[in-house]
Amino acid sequence: MTRSIHVFRSPDRFVAGTVGQPGDRTFYLQAVHDDRVVSVILEKQQVAVLAERIDALLLEINRRFGTPVPPETGQIEDLSPLVTPVDAEFRVGTMGLGWDSEAQTIVVELLAVSDTEFDASVVLDDAEDGPDAVRVFLSPESAREFAARSNRVISAGRPPCPLCDEPLDPAGHICVRTNGYRRGALAESDDDADT
Repeated sequence: MTRSIHVFRSPDRFVAGTVGQPGDRTFYLQAVHDDRVVSVILEKQQVAVLAERIDALLLEINRRFGTPVPPETGQIEDLSPLVTPVDAEFRVGTMGLGWDSEAQTIVVELLAVSDTEFDASVVLDDAEDGPDAVRVFLSPESAREFAARSNRVISAGRPPCPLCDEPLDPAGHICVRTNGYRRGALAESDDDADT
């Protein structure tokens, strides 16, 4: 079967977003150009790695080629939610990242999870065989914005426990660092014993 490659050479929008409540969120990347919207589903860790690698690539581009790169300001212009309905084309398995020096753009490629083995050369290639893909070309400014928003989306989940760094649930948290000891619960049982 011939693969489907969704190419966005100048997207109006390329963002990470979620659907669901913290602790039960599903992560998506969404590319938008005019009326065309393509969404893919992926893991939180994949979003984090992609944002981190984009930031590292921007620094390397500046160092090696002298290409001007926008500074990390933490400012995020696009805080709008994902375009709905969010219908995922596929689940991301492999991600590719490159630099197109002629167009001065970062190329992000997201490949679908595949049961069959494929040659790694299909990443950032138009070969007919291989998994479906989404390929997005981003200016350095758009790439920096994508990374900043992605980091914000990731950190918008459940806050970490100050002792063990595991996510805190609204219903409670049994911390491994305290061996399951809950001070409030023990204090209440001591009070009951005195009466």
